[in-house]
Amino acid sequence: MLSYQHIYHAGNLADVQKHALLAWMLTYLTQKDKPLTYMETHAGRGLYHLDAPEAVKTGEAAAGVERFVSEGILPADHPLMDVVAKLRQDHGAQAYPGSPLIAASLLRAQDSLHFAELHPQENTALRQALKGRGAKVHKQDGYELALSLAPPTPRRGMLLIDPSYEIKTEYARLPGIIAKLHRKWNVGVIALWYPILREGLHRPMINALKHQNLPGTFCHEVTFPAAREGHRMIGSGMFVVNAPYGIEEESAKLSDRFRQL
Repeated sequence: MLSYQHIYHAGNLADVQKHALLAWMLTYLTQKDKPLTYMETHAGRGLYHLDAPEAVKTGEAAAGVERFVSEGILPADHPLMDVVAKLRQDHGAQAYPGSPLIAASLLRAQDSLHFAELHPQENTALRQALKGRGAKVHKQDGYELALSLAPPTPRRGMLLIDPSYEIKTEYARLPGIIAKLHRKWNVGVIALWYPILREGLHRPMINALKHQNLPGTFCHEVTFPAAREGHRMIGSGMFVVNAPYGIEEESAKLSDRFRQL
């Protein structure tokens, strides 16, 4: 499906949870002076402006990252807040990074970055946002890209799977995809983000993942008020394979931050 555009939801509470954990994991992985590979299956445009008509229309960023910034819910020295602050120095006070820019900002010259994005306009915007950063942008199905690169060079690294879930069968097929990726790339950190909807569509997927006996798994979920009346999303989650050491403590801190809302 090519209809989804994240600008309507950029900087919402689900983004904050996802990006806070992503930024922390990348910061942890770069503590070692060894190169790594970072990949994404559904990259989006990379750079968002929260004063764009689409973002203003939903108001999700105002209840999300803007509240975290203005109220100091995440401390200024958190890696996500640091990336946001530096990005806004270059792109204005309403700029917000998608996960590709977060990764490109936190990773190093020796690291390899691969991003898949099928939407033509999003792909073009992503190439512009990442210009000069040494990243490879692929106009290719993200699962096909990840499976074709696994195991990547360098072998050490991380994959973010972040689909829109517009297609309901996505929930059913993801456990099989992740199991296949892990068989090919047993040392890779594989992070799957998912929405928590009122209908609980994520539950069979997470149960299936937990029963696969994948190593070092960790699951973090937060709930929050619906963005508006009738909105289906009431939380978000991250399921991680080969989760970095210390993620339990970091996630507990993040849960405490969300309880302040």
